[in-house]
Amino acid sequence: MDTRQEATDVLVIGGGTAGFGAALAAARQGLSVTMLEATTKIGGVMGFCPGMPWGGGYPMDRIIGGLIEELTERLMAMDPPAAEKRPCTLENFGPEIVYDHDLATLTMFEMLEEAGVRLRLGATALQPHMQGDRIAQVACSDRNGLFTIVPKAVIDCSGDGDISAKAGVPYELGDASGNMMAVTISFHMIGVDWTRAFADPDPYFEAYAARGVAEGRLHPDLAKLYLMRGFHKGSVFCNSVHVRGVDGTDPVAVGAATQEGRRRCAQLAQFLRADVPGFEAAHMALLSPTVGVRETRKLHGQYRLTETDIAAAAKFADGIVACDNPIDDVMRAEGEMTHEAATAQGQYYTIPYRCLVPERIENLLFAGRILSAEPLAFASVRGMPQCMAMGQATGTAAALALRDGVPVQAVQGLELVASLRAQGLNRIGGSAGVSDAA
Repeated sequence: MDTRQEATDVLVIGGGTAGFGAALAAARQGLSVTMLEATTKIGGVMGFCPGMPWGGGYPMDRIIGGLIEELTERLMAMDPPAAEKRPCTLENFGPEIVYDHDLATLTMFEMLEEAGVRLRLGATALQPHMQGDRIAQVACSDRNGLFTIVPKAVIDCSGDGDISAKAGVPYELGDASGNMMAVTISFHMIGVDWTRAFADPDPYFEAYAARGVAEGRLHPDLAKLYLMRGFHKGSVFCNSVHVRGVDGTDPVAVGAATQEGRRRCAQLAQFLRADVPGFEAAHMALLSPTVGVRETRKLHGQYRLTETDIAAAAKFADGIVACDNPIDDVMRAEGEMTHEAATAQGQYYTIPYRCLVPERIENLLFAGRILSAEPLAFASVRGMPQCMAMGQATGTAAALALRDGVPVQAVQGLELVASLRAQGLNRIGGSAGVSDAA
């Protein structure tokens, strides 16, 4: 029986980059914050795919600011530095941040501790209990059984939007046909001779991959190999193994994809050692504990970001983060990997706060890859720095709503943007000389 109960100003569900941003921002506004993370560590895809670069953090080669900048600066200030800015070798991607995964995770834990966030690992939000158009309580569980949290505001950063969906927020799974992007298993190769490994000018190692596929030694979806220098010398981050047709909301399907993906990773590691110069003495490490899921539910918000918006470099009056990521659509159904530019070179767009606000539920916000966006727009907005900034915006918006005693829908976009600018986020809101979208 559910006998444990606790109250909090803000309940953040999910400890990925969006949840980190939401919890930290709300706590720094003086609110009591409880964050639930179902796994044993925070970071989201950072935990599932250790060493995944923070891509998209530098639209037009300038960092977006806010918490991702603060986190990066903390890491760069370490002796020796634990992060650095590097150009991405892939098409249409700008600079990215590479970092020491363990020190980054430790620093994120420390930042949450400093702000007084109550973090519950191994805890899952199960069911919202509604009073009209408000979430009154959330039933949760951990290894000791059921417990209840009584929040004033809820921020869903779970990646799948379970609680939002159960609260009645409409959503879609994947694209119009229900097709979702492939899930990914990553790993590192340790002990690589970088000079020899990256001597070939082809960033995708296609000639090597073609031989492996033709000989049946690599899966056909490995026609391009995404191999990038890791943060530490001699390490190579392998982000190549993608498994199609997986419903990320189905734990049985996720488990099966994890096992299949790990087999393909072992095959790829063996192929690299045997066939690609520089990998002869390397070994596989940091194999993902489970697949990284890119896309499941896209919730319906007050506004739905469109492909037209990003192509036009729309800068919304309530825009809360800048973005110029390419349309990084990953093997949806029978489709291929795309890295098509989302905007004209030298342009960026902003993501409006209204994409994070449901139409009806008065004390619920959502952030991260469950935002309200069309499929192709979603393929651009989903970078980890943008997700962290979305979280920062929702944590700040929750504080404004609770301060004024109003629904989250009544938070004024201009006031939110002003508060986020004061927190160091840049190029947000409308831009002089550009027509603001309403």
